[in-house]
Amino acid sequence: MRKTIQLLALLSLLLVSSTALAGASDPLFINLTSDDPHRALMAISFGQAQMERGHPLTVYLNDHAVLVASKKNAAKFAEQQKLLSGIAAKGGTVLVCPMCSKKFGVAEADFISGAKLTSPDITGPALFKDNTKTLSW
Repeated sequence: MRKTIQLLALLSLLLVSSTALAGASDPLFINLTSDDPHRALMAISFGQAQMERGHPLTVYLNDHAVLVASKKNAAKFAEQQKLLSGIAAKGGTVLVCPMCSKKFGVAEADFISGAKLTSPDITGPALFKDNTKTLSW
């Protein structure tokens, strides 16, 4: 009887702990609002590492982070832009907020390779896809 109770307790613990972990293919949505080079690099690098582990990745650049997507800022964000373009080339999604782009004077023609101007019809499905995990920088 005691071994049965211990076994049931162990199975219950395993069930609870496994549901708290992301599955290998659970999507990751990163909301990046900062144009601080270190913060941007941390967010993008983290996302890239998770994408390499099989998690579909969306990086949403909004507020000041739209400046990271501008080729005009290549000197300041060379490493970040290289990573973002690589993410897009490998099947990840890099979305840029249209309202923020307008506010900060970042034209779509100035976007780095792979960055896309977004809309609620594009951002919503990425954000609300089943099992999506979100992080914000």
